[in-house]
Amino acid sequence: MVYLDYSATTPVNEEVINTYSRVCREFIGNPNSLHKLGVDAKRLIDTSTKQIADILGVKSSEVIYTSGSSEANNMAIKGVCSKYSNRGCHIITTELEHSSIIAPLAYLQNNGFEVDFVKLDENGLVDLEDLERLMRNDTILVTISSVNSEVGVKQDLEAISKIVRRNSKTIFHSDVTQSIGKEKIDFSLLDLASISCQKFYGMKGIGCLIKREKLVIEPLIHGGKSTTIFRSGTPATPLIASFAKALRLAYLDFDSKTSKVLAIHDYLVSKLSELDIFINSNEYCLPHIVNISLKGIKSEVMLHALEEKEIYVSTQTACSTGNYSKAVYAVTRDKDRASRSLRISLSYLTTNEEIDRFITEFTSCIKKLDFGR
Repeated sequence: MVYLDYSATTPVNEEVINTYSRVCREFIGNPNSLHKLGVDAKRLIDTSTKQIADILGVKSSEVIYTSGSSEANNMAIKGVCSKYSNRGCHIITTELEHSSIIAPLAYLQNNGFEVDFVKLDENGLVDLEDLERLMRNDTILVTISSVNSEVGVKQDLEAISKIVRRNSKTIFHSDVTQSIGKEKIDFSLLDLASISCQKFYGMKGIGCLIKREKLVIEPLIHGGKSTTIFRSGTPATPLIASFAKALRLAYLDFDSKTSKVLAIHDYLVSKLSELDIFINSNEYCLPHIVNISLKGIKSEVMLHALEEKEIYVSTQTACSTGNYSKAVYAVTRDKDRASRSLRISLSYLTTNEEIDRFITEFTSCIKKLDFGR
């Protein structure tokens, strides 16, 4: 098998599984309970939270556990707009956002909020002049992802933050799901940030929203004691402990892992450049993602052809809907390319041998499918 869909989800690190299993067996108490088993579970959660906060450079009180980034994105967007609707009803975002950003924004638009999409330049980067132009006194939220999950465009959060910060009433949220474990984020630039553990070799079903300590938002889920007043529900002790373990491992030998991905990225791009395809990712993209478009072949047809060879890539973000990639279209302005795009996503675990096998089978599939037409 050749797995090249790491941006959709990563295989769980064996050490993370071991941590999850051990905590399930040894910490059976409800962390909200007052007896010893509950106290022990709460202590483990507090220790795990401090580890997560220290790695990310935030405070423990700023970590709100969620089921993943989709919940965190909804919590951030709806929570801000519900709490601060008295300040205004204007929101700014981009066409490169995940569906868990776009969908709640559409919901808010149906409830009286106004959403503007900032222009992107030819590389998919936020047009900073247009962002300045769009900013208004009643802009309550700017939500822009750090890295697009389909093309890999990496935004300049520092430059964006400087513009947003000029209005003290505007809150800056970023979905940093595709960044954690791949690049280091300065969370002081942000008011809110969404994270999912499954993107850095952790368990599915756990993530968090980083919320600036003094910022108050309206919860999505009410009722029941938890680790924070902003998200009710019994804390998932095994998932939280495994989250901390996965994050520690993600940043272990960080520079070495980054170098490996860069090398494998360059090797892949050099091979792809010899083929009659479009490469949609550019120099401003994270090296973990290489997005391409086929000529005359539907992306889903190619995906399943490769699947028969036990090679796994994706067409769009796994949570996306529609018959073409909105992100590829936002960058290329070519709907045909957007409907024929494939995302190849890499890891420090990816090898040159896997890339060679992918290129061989991919080339064979192109010839076969071209002939079939």
